[in-house]
Amino acid sequence: MAGIDRRILPLAIGGLGIGTTEFTIMGLLPDVAKSLAISIPEAGHLISSYAFGVVIGAPILIGYSVKLPPKKVLLSLMVLFTIFNGLSALMPDYRSMLAVRFLSGLPHGAFFGVGTVVASRMGGKGKEAFYISLMFT
Repeated sequence: MAGIDRRILPLAIGGLGIGTTEFTIMGLLPDVAKSLAISIPEAGHLISSYAFGVVIGAPILIGYSVKLPPKKVLLSLMVLFTIFNGLSALMPDYRSMLAVRFLSGLPHGAFFGVGTVVASRMGGKGKEAFYISLMFT
């Protein structure tokens, strides 16, 4: 695919990382429930907590970062995302895990929002949708 701007690769890798960590927990619910000594339905609340973080985080983080360069915003969002997901591996109980899952969801929507704008600009006239699709691939 000659002529594609290679700067789309970090956006695609970021999208892959976010998508993977968002959905992987579903397959791990029985193990998470066992390790936290809770039921599987209670462990399912970890998914809801993450989703709530996505919904809350996107408008707030975008609002605070609108005057910053997009590259700096995207890097900051991925740093936050990585830290909070790393912390989730260390959480000893259900309540702390719920809190960290919420925090790890905060940068999710903002990353995709800013990333979509950056990808469309990268593509230029007539290739905006193509570059957005590359980011989500």
